[in-house]
Amino acid sequence: MWWIYALLSALFAALTAVFAKVGIKGVDSDLATAVRTVVILLIAWGIVLYKGAQHGISGLNKLNWTFLVLSGVATGLSWIFYFKALQLGKVSQVAPVDKLSVAIAIILSVLFLGEPLTLKTGSGALLIIAGTLILIF
Repeated sequence: MWWIYALLSALFAALTAVFAKVGIKGVDSDLATAVRTVVILLIAWGIVLYKGAQHGISGLNKLNWTFLVLSGVATGLSWIFYFKALQLGKVSQVAPVDKLSVAIAIILSVLFLGEPLTLKTGSGALLIIAGTLILIF
């Protein structure tokens, strides 16, 4: 079931790039990111409230809070740089380079989470890196 959600994530990420490229035309990229963030905030809290999951907030511990905040900061910075890159470059170049994050995530998961680096995973990461380099140069 996880792969269906992952495919949906990829589809919506692709739509994000195309929609954003049109939406930032003539607009400061930081302002565009702020508008997008408000929309995401409303959707996320709408889903939490619909599911009744807001009661779980009291169960978050200090570690949860620390890493969720760090994840939020990383996401915010990612979006800011992504929108700036989209404003300056082509979607067909920016989006694939942005997906270099997949290879970086694999490397970080091995280094910091102790996940195994299999031949398949390592090969996939190397192919992503090679593809990114081809697109850049």
